[in-house]
Amino acid sequence: MTEQKKAPGMATRFRGFLPVVVDVETGGFNSETDALLEIAAVLVNLDETGTLGRGETYRFHVNPFPGANIEQAALEVTGIDPHHPLRLALDEKEALTRIFKEVRRAVSAAGCTRAVLVGHNASFDLSFLNAAVKRAGLKRNPFHPFSCFDTATLGGVAFGQTVLARAIEAAGIEWDSKQAHSAAYDAERTTDLFCMIVNQFKDIYQESVVRAKTRLEPQRPE
Repeated sequence: MTEQKKAPGMATRFRGFLPVVVDVETGGFNSETDALLEIAAVLVNLDETGTLGRGETYRFHVNPFPGANIEQAALEVTGIDPHHPLRLALDEKEALTRIFKEVRRAVSAAGCTRAVLVGHNASFDLSFLNAAVKRAGLKRNPFHPFSCFDTATLGGVAFGQTVLARAIEAAGIEWDSKQAHSAAYDAERTTDLFCMIVNQFKDIYQESVVRAKTRLEPQRPE
């Protein structure tokens, strides 16, 4: 492939943002009071043709913060036992520090300025991430504090489905309901959905780049 035909890289594909898919499993719906129990982050890669694909997965069990609320109904959905002796969970600060280290490394390698969270009903995952960051007192959060990409919206646009399992099935991606509600599994399937939808717009995006470049090029005198 010649240099002229190479697709734009990740540094420009999303306006300097690196998409990172995040899924959390929690003890309820309130990010301020309910426990963060599991978190997974999946990197997104872009090849030289401009095609997105799933990268590395980072997943950690998380110890409930002191005084955290945990709803029994939430545990019944996720199947998580927060106090299981073999769970090998980390405190919030350590889990986030490890994930942020890998995300910052990926942001730098891609030539991006920061990460943007991708999630299914992304505002939920972002709210729990931000709340945990605040509790842990972390200063170097690589994620944008409020911008995000939501695959519930994208799935509704592309396939008419906003529930993750139904959007995945409509996209023709394999879905195992027995593995659902694991942060790593849900994050990886969400990544596959996000990449599939974005890749459908590859030609449109690349044509827009050509048009923008043409508008900016100085006109030669006749």
